[in-house]
Amino acid sequence: MASSVDEVEIQKHNDLMDSWWSLDGALGVLLLFNRVRIPFMAEELVSSGKKLTANSLKGKKVLEVGCGGGIFTEEFAKLGAEVTGVDPSPLLIALAKEHSKVDERVAANKPTYLNTTIEDHSKQFPNHYDAVVASEVVEHVANIDVFLESCVAALKPGGKMFITSPNRTRLAQFFAMVMGALTVIPMHLMTYSKFRKLDEISAILKRNNCRVDKVKGLFYLPFMNKVFSNL
Repeated sequence: MASSVDEVEIQKHNDLMDSWWSLDGALGVLLLFNRVRIPFMAEELVSSGKKLTANSLKGKKVLEVGCGGGIFTEEFAKLGAEVTGVDPSPLLIALAKEHSKVDERVAANKPTYLNTTIEDHSKQFPNHYDAVVASEVVEHVANIDVFLESCVAALKPGGKMFITSPNRTRLAQFFAMVMGALTVIPMHLMTYSKFRKLDEISAILKRNNCRVDKVKGLFYLPFMNKVFSNL
């Protein structure tokens, strides 16, 4: 099987290690997005309609693919999930492990972090997870077909997969340029030619016996530092 790993993209993200967890850093906007994304995903998994607690996702096995320094992974740990984060960068996995000691809620339910690829991990743990999350990853992989096929392979039958990514539209291209110009997100992380169209992702998932259940949008206004969505 071909690899989905793009070594150039890995190095780009390694270069952000020092500011990974800073609200004022290059990935600070992702911390804001979490305030909207995590409740949506958690509700999709448990459908409780109740306020989220440290036990909301207890018993759920969640895999974050391309977890980086653990921004998304830690949020699932706080909700009680048995969460695993995989990433091909040993430096970012080391960062994630170290940061998991910072918040006592995470330290009490530490994620499992593995320096590996989704291709290898899905072979070791097929049909294993209740949910697989790929947040801001598909626009950085070398082979999206291999990547998504491997993600699906790790899911239990009937499991849920959550993908977040910029859509490949002219509006998204303009937005990326504005974000880069304002240094909200480093310009070299927002390569429009690597953005994926919704139809492209949907077609690959369909070939792997999955269907797209819901599509939701987010919009960030840097001047107000606010996230708007239809989640």
